Amino acid sequence: MVERMSWENQSNLLPGASLGRRLIALVIDWTMCRLVAALLSPAVIPDSTFSILIIFYLEVCLFTIAFGSSAGQRIMRIKVLTYPDQQRVTAGKVALRTLLICLVFPAIFTNSGRPIHDFVTRSQTVRQL
Repeated sequence: MVERMSWENQSNLLPGASLGRRLIALVIDWTMCRLVAALLSPAVIPDSTFSILIIFYLEVCLFTIAFGSSAGQRIMRIKVLTYPDQQRVTAGKVALRTLLICLVFPAIFTNSGRPIHDFVTRSQTVRQL
């Protein structure tokens, strides 16, 4: 039997972020990184296709380590926390989680419905109230 964590039964837990919120946050982050890459190219970064991914990785890692969420996630009021106790995620797990996102692992889900990048790093995205 698959057991899912429910925030409704425990008043101290934040609710999970919906797939729609997470996708909008991803689009915001990617768009911001495209704009930064366009501003830096070609003078600073010669290949803008791969540079967008590098900028995305750095932006998501740095913002998530510093603030608990990327820029797009902050706009969408999403926070990245540990699973299931909802504590701050360590820098190493943030770096691995972001690498898995860059490798398009969020498209793979576990039997419990969690994205594989969250399952591997024991993290989750929650909606800030």
